[in-house]
Amino acid sequence: MKNTLTRRSFLEVAGAGAAAWGLQSAQAQGGTALPIDSSGGRDPISDRKVRVGIIGYGVCRYGAEFQFQDHPNVEIVAVSDLFPDRRDALAQACRCAKTYDSLEELIEDDTIEAVFVATDAPQHAKHAIDALNHGKHVAMSTPAVWGSLEEADALFDAVKRTGLKYMLFETSAYQEDLTAMRHIYNAGGFGKVVYCEGEYYHYMPTPIDSYNGWRIGNPPQWYPSHATAYYVCVTGGSFTEVTCEGMPSAIDYMKPENNVYKNPFGTEIALLRTSEGGIARMALSWDTPGPDGITVGRLRGQEGSFFGKYEGLMKPEELPDLNRGPLPAPVVPGADEGTHGYLMNEFVMSILEDRTPLVNVAVALNMTVAGVVAHQSALNDGETMKIPQYAMALGA
Repeated sequence: MKNTLTRRSFLEVAGAGAAAWGLQSAQAQGGTALPIDSSGGRDPISDRKVRVGIIGYGVCRYGAEFQFQDHPNVEIVAVSDLFPDRRDALAQACRCAKTYDSLEELIEDDTIEAVFVATDAPQHAKHAIDALNHGKHVAMSTPAVWGSLEEADALFDAVKRTGLKYMLFETSAYQEDLTAMRHIYNAGGFGKVVYCEGEYYHYMPTPIDSYNGWRIGNPPQWYPSHATAYYVCVTGGSFTEVTCEGMPSAIDYMKPENNVYKNPFGTEIALLRTSEGGIARMALSWDTPGPDGITVGRLRGQEGSFFGKYEGLMKPEELPDLNRGPLPAPVVPGADEGTHGYLMNEFVMSILEDRTPLVNVAVALNMTVAGVVAHQSALNDGETMKIPQYAMALGA
């Protein structure tokens, strides 16, 4: 079944953001089990192998970290990277003989049906659209777009036009705490969400190496989904408006005269209205010392709350299974708090089962675009701004 998509400027009724979850939310289908547990145990569901191309190795080595090469229903057809040494290292890590020198060459290979793109963030939307236009299902590293509302619309329209699968590999979506929240939400254990928080603090006294230096001084809210997932990937909802404040950084490379973005902020804190009518606070920071890369979320609803554990009106014996489900051997949960294997498996399963993946294009954009608008608000002294909305039609 191909994805059927609709575009709306803004949500008009409270709770309509659940449509962004496709058929995954309790509001859409009465709490039916989430697809994260759809692998059917540790055995492969069929003999079919999805023919995958891996694009990009880079400093984080993400091209191989998500374990496509280990999935029993995947064949790695080819890999590519702009740097020959990285290309060859990626081929070795993925146990793949065929290589290409660029994404542009790899997506011309008609034997490849899906790609995982781990390139530089400023090119994410362009690279996803190029791959979709060449008939490939796309899995993409975060973020979905890089500071551009126009690119967000173009990406959404490309998925709509092609009917192909698109999934953002947002690690927070499969962390154990967020997974538990999602299950409880779908079972009705929170009711409407009154307030939630998401925080991503990644102290960088010197910038992480990156292609063309794209990480040097970038606005924190342009990389928001590790935090915003704590609402969007729990409820399937979205953010409708935002006010955001930023704080200038004491670190030299984050000062506006020293970065190509002219970005003055090392920390940005956003206060957002949710599609349920609740309130969310999303904090992003590059310049506060402390635990590296820490991601945390909290949620309070009219019928229950979660911070490390559930406390609410639902009795313990009424709670759903909060586990993330089994993975097919030899895939393991992997890095980033045991999320990589689950993300990769969900993308593969969405192709095998011909269904919308959990972190689909609407979910991806609702997480990402909120941060783009939040940064605009911070540049305008906290002006309250409306956020564009993306929704997948029920039945997609």
